[in-house]
Amino acid sequence: MSPRVLWISSRWIGSKEMEEPCLSTQLIDGDGVFNVSGLESFLKEVKLAECGLSYAVVSIMGPQSSGKSTLLNHLFRTNFREMDAFRGRSQTTKGIWLAQAQNIEPCTLVMDLEGTDGRERGEDDTAFEKQSALFALAVSDIVLINMWCHDIGREQAANKPLLKTVFQVMMRLFSPRKTTMLFVIRDKSKTPLENLEPILREDIQKIWDGVPKPHAHKETPLSDFFNVQVVALNSYEEKEELFREQVSSLRDRFQHSIAPGGLAGDRRGVVPASGFSFSSQQFWKVIKENKDLDLPAHKVMVATVRCEEIGNEKLASFTADEEWQQFEEAVQSDYVPGFGKRISSLLDRCLSEYDMEAIYFDEGVRTSKRQQLESKLLQLVNPAYQSLLGHLRARTLEAFKDSFEKALEKDGFAVAARNSVRIFLEKFDLGSEDATIQQVNWDSSKVKDKLKRDIEAHVVSVRATKLSELCAGYEGKLTKALAEPVEALLDSASEDTWPAIRKLLQRETQAAVSGLESAISTFELDEATEKELLSRLENHGKGVVESKAKEEAARVLIRMKDRFTMLFSRDADSMPRVWTGKEDIKAITKTARSASMKLLSTMAAIRLDEDGDNIDTTLSLALVDTARPGTTDRSIQSLDPLASSTWERVPEERTLISPVQCKSLWRQFKAETEYTVTQAIAAQEANKRNNNWLPPPWALAAMAVLGFNEFMTLLRNPLYLGVMFVVFLVGKAIWVQLDIANEFRNGFLPAMLSLSTKFVPTIMNILKRLADEGAAPAAPERQREMELQPKPTRNSSNSNVTSAGSSSITSSENGPEYSSPIAQ
Repeated sequence: MSPRVLWISSRWIGSKEMEEPCLSTQLIDGDGVFNVSGLESFLKEVKLAECGLSYAVVSIMGPQSSGKSTLLNHLFRTNFREMDAFRGRSQTTKGIWLAQAQNIEPCTLVMDLEGTDGRERGEDDTAFEKQSALFALAVSDIVLINMWCHDIGREQAANKPLLKTVFQVMMRLFSPRKTTMLFVIRDKSKTPLENLEPILREDIQKIWDGVPKPHAHKETPLSDFFNVQVVALNSYEEKEELFREQVSSLRDRFQHSIAPGGLAGDRRGVVPASGFSFSSQQFWKVIKENKDLDLPAHKVMVATVRCEEIGNEKLASFTADEEWQQFEEAVQSDYVPGFGKRISSLLDRCLSEYDMEAIYFDEGVRTSKRQQLESKLLQLVNPAYQSLLGHLRARTLEAFKDSFEKALEKDGFAVAARNSVRIFLEKFDLGSEDATIQQVNWDSSKVKDKLKRDIEAHVVSVRATKLSELCAGYEGKLTKALAEPVEALLDSASEDTWPAIRKLLQRETQAAVSGLESAISTFELDEATEKELLSRLENHGKGVVESKAKEEAARVLIRMKDRFTMLFSRDADSMPRVWTGKEDIKAITKTARSASMKLLSTMAAIRLDEDGDNIDTTLSLALVDTARPGTTDRSIQSLDPLASSTWERVPEERTLISPVQCKSLWRQFKAETEYTVTQAIAAQEANKRNNNWLPPPWALAAMAVLGFNEFMTLLRNPLYLGVMFVVFLVGKAIWVQLDIANEFRNGFLPAMLSLSTKFVPTIMNILKRLADEGAAPAAPERQREMELQPKPTRNSSNSNVTSAGSSSITSSENGPEYSSPIAQ
């Protein structure tokens, strides 16, 4: 035979680029002919003879079209021919092919075996399958057993009969050599590897225990011949990226495989590299001459294949059944009554048809395949069943919500909740019983538990909402009952202000707490929760008082000025005070300031407890009594009781206005009320001046003494008296016309300016009237008096308006009186 060595150029394998060309050759063709010349050429090209004992051989076996070549190409970066899935499933690898693994240390040879169970060879021609498998076990350090995940536990697909025969022949033909047997589980399902591996190992051990052994190996354990390992890979077609990652991880295990602890098994019987070709030929020769190798009985094989075909046909028939499709579509949107009974009928019909067609096949195989069919059918039905239970749960939950809302209108909360929960859980049990499938005992307790949790969550949510509404209602009533009365009490600011507030708070809080306690009794709350709600309401009442106190404290300066103004500018009858000159402004001022200081003292701290404090005394000594004669001592003045940020015996959290802030507010208060006091004093002094037109007595006595000679002169010469009388009349007329007395009430300078503008017109008016009176006939006395009355001018009107800005004149028995502009 001519050498058949293939040179395959570098290309991408997986996601990595091959750095060297991949060498491969067909070691044994499909007719069982060993390619000696091709092997020799291959070994020369890879320079295997130079490796000595540092090389490893890896082979793979498994069913036809199971992806063996694909796995090797990705794992070792070889380029074995792969099946074209678009052309159908057929035999790809014929015989045994050999290639060199790329970038694996040490030098590793990879053998790709022809798949088993191929239709091309037929059911009877299985000798080559047995021979190639036995050859791989004899030559290789590591044998990969490629198998489908869903075939674990199957008699044929898992290669059990083949392994049984190989174990028997290997012990008979060859001396014991420990080989690593790596089972590669393909298309791993959701079942964890830790659950699949024990089953696989148990099956291998059973095969080993059941194999007849020579006397020399009667008690030899499986571990002396094989190192069994298991690995699982995801589907290459469905999860390619994950498959590549897992293969990459598996590739790392083949690095330095012959090192101690490596993946390769016992290396004691390894053949030197230079003798590998001759050793392989001798192995194949012995295997070819052995006539005892045989697979399980033809009957079992046929039963296995045919029963599996029947099962697949019935599964496809069930899937295409119109009634099943209608049920499957219906349960996606809503609950379907009678689901369990109808599906059970469909399953029973499908299994009965299988039994009728498979009745003449081997009973063990038939029963096993029936169980597999039933399992697949139930897996197909299970999603619809779970969807049905989900709709049942959702429907029951919605009905519970509506019914529970109506029940709350009739019964107390706790009673309505208990009754509604019991009724609707029983309804769910009836619905789940209707959905039960006879062929399987599926547990619906998890769905019921979820329904129970959803119902309980809804009950808790409604209870929280109801309790929140109740608490908010009573808090609102308590706020309304406290806010305005507390504000009025704080505005009054007396000794009884805080005791009255405490009494009001206690009364209204007790009423609200009693009402809330009665309202929540139907909820049957635990003692701790009930106590917490009542305590929260009590704290809310205190919070209302504290909030209102803080609001009033922020406006304390305005309140102080209002109180001062009311007491200073109004008398005991709340009438505007008129400053007649008899009032004691100093005493009135002190009284008004003391009342304002009392307001400041009341607003300085929150006094909801009956603990005493000395704020009032401290403020009185520091603010009101500082001007007393007895407080002029320097040692006393040096100790300022307000030079602190806290009050004595008053916690910081209850302080509204600190001592330092009180001092600042009092200083600002005095500055802003000083003008009012000054105006009152000015009005009082103006009143005194207006009520005293005569000179002082000493001035009258001086005038009498110093003017005696002039008085005697007037008596001796009566003509002077007539002239003086005329001057007096003219002066009186000018006085009345100019309204001099009223002008001077506005002050000296404004009066002089006003009189200077009116003097000349007034003189001219008087002279004109005298001339007119002399020329006209005499008028009645009344008309003359009316003409002599002063006529107001624009300037006098403006003067009156200006005068009204500072003080107003009222007539009384004692003469003109002045009132404060604030009082007006």
